[in-house]
Amino acid sequence: MREATEIRMVPQADAQRLKLDRDHALTLLREMLRIRRFEEKSAELYSAAKIRGFLHLYIGEEAVAVGGVRALNPDDAMVATYREHGHALVRGISTASIMAEMFGKQEGCSRGRGGSMHIFDTATRFYGGNAIVGGGLPIAVGLALAEKMQGTSRVTACFFGEGAVAEGEFHECMNLAALWKLPVVFFCENNLYAMGTALSRSESETDLTLKAASYEMPAWPVDGMDVIACEEAARRAVLSVRSGEGPCFVEFRTYRFRAHSMYDPQLYRTKQEVEEWKKRDPIATFQARAREAGLISAEDVDAIDHEISTEISRAVEFAEAGAWEPEQDLTRFVYSEKAHL
Repeated sequence: MREATEIRMVPQADAQRLKLDRDHALTLLREMLRIRRFEEKSAELYSAAKIRGFLHLYIGEEAVAVGGVRALNPDDAMVATYREHGHALVRGISTASIMAEMFGKQEGCSRGRGGSMHIFDTATRFYGGNAIVGGGLPIAVGLALAEKMQGTSRVTACFFGEGAVAEGEFHECMNLAALWKLPVVFFCENNLYAMGTALSRSESETDLTLKAASYEMPAWPVDGMDVIACEEAARRAVLSVRSGEGPCFVEFRTYRFRAHSMYDPQLYRTKQEVEEWKKRDPIATFQARAREAGLISAEDVDAIDHEISTEISRAVEFAEAGAWEPEQDLTRFVYSEKAHL
């Protein structure tokens, strides 16, 4: 049994399989940097009490969302966890709409009622954002079942953390998805610590692909710190699911550089361990590889950073200027007869 703190290396994907070119490289870098800068600004705003409630940052895991979401079509469905800002950004929900939601303003994608953990947007088929560990799994299976019953070619992607593997609904959903050959791809973001519990302390078998494989579905691990590997693995899984082969499971072995949430003192891991993982920062390593290959330049990086900084500043301004929902709407959407627009 592996120790949960072990850095498990998975061979990098062959960039030629994805035909990595300059435009592709710039897109991957831009999307990862957008997530990183958005999360850094969110932490700053949380400390200033502009963002309230809970806040779970995605810093360190950017390659998973960027690589995973790029494998999907615009009309595919997505379900995520409470650490979902990055997924929402890559999916196409506007930075301003997400930031306004974080501020609790009614201009937010969930009218300010969901906040950081409940980002939702029907236009992009982004069905949460779910504060319950494993709560998105049954939703994803339901969406996939609906697609199969309607005879569409759409796929549902479900992102969840390794902590959800210990929940009963994980096993129920794996079983049903396999039995019914549903068009759902399970993307497990294994960052080694479910809140503050090391994987080896909660799972007797720490190779999560073996658990999924026991339900007779294809399952494999990938280096979650390598955006090229993430995209290649995600495309392989989505292609299989879309072709009618039934569900797939991909374990992205990644790591979060920040605490579980802003309230977490991080007593369960050492600073040395975090620093070791930071040497594999998905943004820094990809940037170095792309520059070495002559696909991007230092000027490109500066330009992208400036563009993102401007975008986020405008999003904050939009959120600051947003309106609070009036008190008379307090019971709106609580009961079906009140759920009028």
